Amino acid sequence: MRIWVVKLNLTHVLCLIVMVLLGISIIYEGLQPMYSRVISVMTNRLLPIYSVNTNNNKLAISFDATWGTNLTDEILSILDEYNVKTTFFLAGYWVDKHPQYVIRIAQGGHEIGNHSYSHPHMNSLAFNEIVKELEKNHAMIYDLTQQDSFLFRPPFGEYNNTVIKAADSLGYYTIQWSVDSLDWKNTTVDQIYQRVMQNIKAGDIVLFHNAAPSTPDALRRIIPQLLARDYEIVPVSELIYRENYYIDHNGTQHLRKGE
Repeated sequence: MRIWVVKLNLTHVLCLIVMVLLGISIIYEGLQPMYSRVISVMTNRLLPIYSVNTNNNKLAISFDATWGTNLTDEILSILDEYNVKTTFFLAGYWVDKHPQYVIRIAQGGHEIGNHSYSHPHMNSLAFNEIVKELEKNHAMIYDLTQQDSFLFRPPFGEYNNTVIKAADSLGYYTIQWSVDSLDWKNTTVDQIYQRVMQNIKAGDIVLFHNAAPSTPDALRRIIPQLLARDYEIVPVSELIYRENYYIDHNGTQHLRKGE
């Protein structure tokens, strides 16, 4: 019996690896929806929406409001100057303290999302406790604005399957972000500007805070530049798909093909 030995040098091996990876990439592109569903089943891990795969040149700007109002008037004035509508995720205890601002945000044409009532670490709560957090804040927001919130951003960006299932049981879409301005770190205007503009693309959800010191001046630079690049800035609800979608393993929401 003869044993055939094939000698491969390093170049041959590298070429073979590249060909295999290329083949996997092509197959993955064609089967991405199936791949994402399989990953979901295998890991049993639910994901919120971080960004949206869209053919439209649009993105969403969002603000989390958990402390302070000193800069909120200025931010609303800037948004009004450029006729930009956004989403404000409000914590319930902030709503309690500043009902006049909740009303003003809504009257400005902005969308209000639910950021829980007490801003807890959601992963430490049971299903029914999460539901209570959302229901309490939901009722307060509705009483002030007649807006039925259906977007939920978990405090600290912290979530697990229980958090997402509890939100879903109330008709909420769980929303994260794909571009973090890091304004909450008291970064400079230039640092915020560079971070956002170097990472931005269509379908992104950008995170700002209503009480970060550099945010107003950063917005004065960022919004005109986004508009100059022909981006349409919309509230989160006008960016996401409401039905017939799937979320891939990176948290990007896709419209199902053929829908």
